[in-house]
Amino acid sequence: MLRRVKRRPRRRATEVPEAPPVVGVRPLVAIVGRPNVGKSTLFNRLVGRRAAIVEDVPGVTRDRNYADAELLGREVTLVDTGGFEAEAVDAIKAGIRVGVEIAIEEADVIVCLFDGIEGLVPGDEEAVELLRRSGKGRSVVWAANKIDTLAKADLVTDLYRLGIDRVIPISAQHGRGVADLVDAIIEALPPPPTAVAGEAEEQARVLRVAVVGRPNAGKSSICNRILGTERLLVDERPGTTRDAIDSAFEWEGQRIVLVDTAGIRRQKSVDRGVERHAVFAAIRALDRADVAVLVIDAAAGAAEQDAKILGLAMERGLGVVLTLNKWDLVRGDDAKRPLRETREKLSFAPWAPIVRVSAKTGRGARSLLETIRRVHEARTTRISTGQLNRFFAKAIETHAPPMAGGRAVRLYYITQPSAAPPTFVVSANYPADVHFSYRRYVENRLREAFGFEGTPIVVHYKARGRG
Repeated sequence: MLRRVKRRPRRRATEVPEAPPVVGVRPLVAIVGRPNVGKSTLFNRLVGRRAAIVEDVPGVTRDRNYADAELLGREVTLVDTGGFEAEAVDAIKAGIRVGVEIAIEEADVIVCLFDGIEGLVPGDEEAVELLRRSGKGRSVVWAANKIDTLAKADLVTDLYRLGIDRVIPISAQHGRGVADLVDAIIEALPPPPTAVAGEAEEQARVLRVAVVGRPNAGKSSICNRILGTERLLVDERPGTTRDAIDSAFEWEGQRIVLVDTAGIRRQKSVDRGVERHAVFAAIRALDRADVAVLVIDAAAGAAEQDAKILGLAMERGLGVVLTLNKWDLVRGDDAKRPLRETREKLSFAPWAPIVRVSAKTGRGARSLLETIRRVHEARTTRISTGQLNRFFAKAIETHAPPMAGGRAVRLYYITQPSAAPPTFVVSANYPADVHFSYRRYVENRLREAFGFEGTPIVVHYKARGRG
C-alpha cells in the first residue's frame, strides 16, 4: 500500500481558511446475497434500466456493478455485488467474497437479499453472520425476493429463524413490494448533509480535485509532489472519504483541495478485491470533486478499471485530466506507446488532455496544475446566447440535419442554461428525430469553436416553445 507522507501545516502570515463541508455526496447502497437470489434484477429495478448488463457510456466495460439512482428524491450510488458463497473454493470465488466484504465495509446501507421461494439455506446464515460482525446492523435492510403473489408471502417466515426483526417480501422482476423496500432504504440512510448560509458561495471559490486511479499508479506520490511545490500553502485535515486526506492549498491565487484516494487496503492479497476497493474509493472522491485527475502507470498502461473510473467521472460531469505517471521510467522509442495505448483504451474521451508526470523527479508537476486550472475554467465556461447562435447558424449552414421519416428536421436556436459541466439546449421541431451522428457533429463543432478542454458537455434537444 502506498503510504501518505503527512506534513505539518506551513505557517505563514496568511492562513488558508478552513475547507467548508461539501454538500451532495451520494451515499452508497450495496446489494448483497447468495448467487441467483436476484441481486442484479433488483439493482436494475432500482436504477431504472438494465445497468447491470448494458453500459450506456461508449467504451466503458459492460460488466459494471455500480450506478447512480434517485430513490424518492434522494441521490444514491447502488452497488451490485457478486454472489456471496460461504465456501470460497477457488480464486474467483475468493475474489467475489472479498468484493462483498469491501462493499459491506464501504456502504452506508446494505440490502441483504434472500431467495424467498428457496427458504433458509446455510449460505444465508453465513451472510447474516458476516453482516452482524460488520457492526452495521442498523444499516441493514433484509428482503426476500421472488415473492410475486400474496399467497407466497408466508414463505418468508422461515427466514425469521435468523433473528431478523423484519424481512420485506418483494418481487424484483415484477416490482411487487419494491416501494416498501425503497422506504426502508431511505429510512436507513444517514441524513443528507446541509449547507449553512454562505457555505455554497465559499465552496464555489474552491477547486476540488479528486486524484483517482488503480492501486500503485502513484496517486499519493503525485499529491505529495504537488503539495511540496514552492509557493504552496498547505493545510491537511481528515476528509469525509474513508481513508482519505483532503489537502487544501493555494496556488497562484487559486484555492485548491486535493482529495487523495490512496487508502487502498490489500484484502487477503486478492487483486480483484483491491481493484474493487479502488472503484469504491473513486466513487467517494468523485462525488466531492470538480476535476478528476486519473493517474495511470505509464509503464503498465491504461486498463479496464481506468475506463470504469473515467466513466464515473464523466457521468458526474467532472473535468478530467489523464496523468501518465512514472514517466522517468519511459525510455526512447517507448515514449509513444503509452500515449497511443491510453488514447486507444480511453477513446470515448478524446477531449481529455494527457499530462506526462514523474512524481519521483517532479517533472510535469507544474504542467499538471496548469492543466487542472484550464480544465476547470473550461468546465465553468458560459457562452453568451448571441455568440452561441452565430456559431450555430454557421454550423447548420455548413451541415444541415438529415431528414427523418420523410420529414425535414429543423433546428432553431441554442442556449446554455448552465455550466459545470457546460449544458446546452437546442430548440427543434422534431427533437427525437435528430440523428445521433448529427448530435455528435454539434458537440464536435461546439468543442472546435469554444474549446471545452477536458470537460464533458451536455446537449439536450427539446421541442420549440416548450419550457
